[in-house]
Amino acid sequence: MPESDRLNRLLKMLDAEPGDAFCLYGIAQEHAKAGEHDVALGWYDRAITADPDDGYLHFHKARSLESLDRMEEALKTVDAGLEAARRGGDAHAQSELEALRMELDG
Repeated sequence: MPESDRLNRLLKMLDAEPGDAFCLYGIAQEHAKAGEHDVALGWYDRAITADPDDGYLHFHKARSLESLDRMEEALKTVDAGLEAARRGGDAHAQSELEALRMELDG
């Protein structure tokens, strides 16, 4: 179970602004840190819907998929993240996603 104080604060922030991608990402990260990757995936998906051009959201979703040994989905998520990073003009996210792709392919 994620640290309840931090998660509760994030959930309250989300109540105030339901489409806040950063808040959705924070909730996903709390679940991922607690090893609840199945739960985290749903939150990452919501964050990606809120901010489809953020490559890092895809990066972290791919890491959760990797933790669940869902490698084919992880690779597809990395590819979607590369497209998102290009759309968003984020060369740094793009390079990290490319490195992750090589690692997962390895």
